[in-house]
Amino acid sequence: MIDFRYHLVSIVAIFLALAVGIVLGTTLLQEPAVKSAQEVAAQLTKSKEELRTQLDTLQGRESGNDALITALTPDLVAGDLTGQRVLLVETPGSSSTVREAAQQVLTQAGAEISGRVSLTEKFLDPKGVGVLDGLVNQLKPANMIFPATATSWDRAATLLSAAFVTPDQAQANTPNPATADVVSSFETGGLLTTDGDPVKRATLAVILAPEKPYEGESAEVQAGALVSVAGGLDLAGKGTVLAGTVATPAAPGDPIAALRDDGEVSKRVSSVDTADMPAGRVAIVYSLREQLNGRAGQYGIGKGASAMLPTVTTATPSPTTQSGS
Repeated sequence: MIDFRYHLVSIVAIFLALAVGIVLGTTLLQEPAVKSAQEVAAQLTKSKEELRTQLDTLQGRESGNDALITALTPDLVAGDLTGQRVLLVETPGSSSTVREAAQQVLTQAGAEISGRVSLTEKFLDPKGVGVLDGLVNQLKPANMIFPATATSWDRAATLLSAAFVTPDQAQANTPNPATADVVSSFETGGLLTTDGDPVKRATLAVILAPEKPYEGESAEVQAGALVSVAGGLDLAGKGTVLAGTVATPAAPGDPIAALRDDGEVSKRVSSVDTADMPAGRVAIVYSLREQLNGRAGQYGIGKGASAMLPTVTTATPSPTTQSGS
């Protein structure tokens, strides 16, 4: 806000200075009017300098706070996710820098990264639901039943989640024999790519939201598709967190806002909108720990967030817990 005001005052000062120059070049105005304009210009210049000082101070405080949290992070998260495997899901438009930083903190918390899954734009394209439905119908196990109200992405999320995560600690780090061809078929279809060995299932999942909300006529549908993925992973494993950054202003294509607006999914899936900040990455770890205890919450500084991060508890869930979130 201060940064915006600073630039606004700068622009006003420039135009006022031009106006003063024009006035000085004519004889239409009397000396008092010219003097008044000069005084206003001087006041605007002073306000600009004051706002610049405030902005520099706030940026310095933020930098110092970030440095402190970064230094304390290993101690803040130590052992919180020991014994858990975490799947990282990248979405079209998500930040590799945010992902790398989150992965580092998850590792500091004792988690093992099972691998990365990168969803493609084709996966989110409403025009490609025919391909999506065709693959799901072809590859789903016979005993996999979908609700009558399930969307194409709900169905795809259920199938993929069975291949990537499990709530059973004893089955973690092993492939699901019932979904042996699912991942390779989705890769061949150009719907996703993988890194590492994510078919050796994880117990938890972190989805990295796009840096900016999706735009265009399909934006809301695309955001909803990612909410479906988050919901599917949560049901199939021990818990899921959707992590990203605050969308300013809020937009229909923002997956985090879409999740928080979904009364059903937001009861199960957690979100963090400060993943680009050191404190936000700690919040991701605490949110996963909260998921292991059967709870969910919305955290950060954006609309719909209830707190900056979950309440810290002393109890740490047992790695052998097998109940879903």
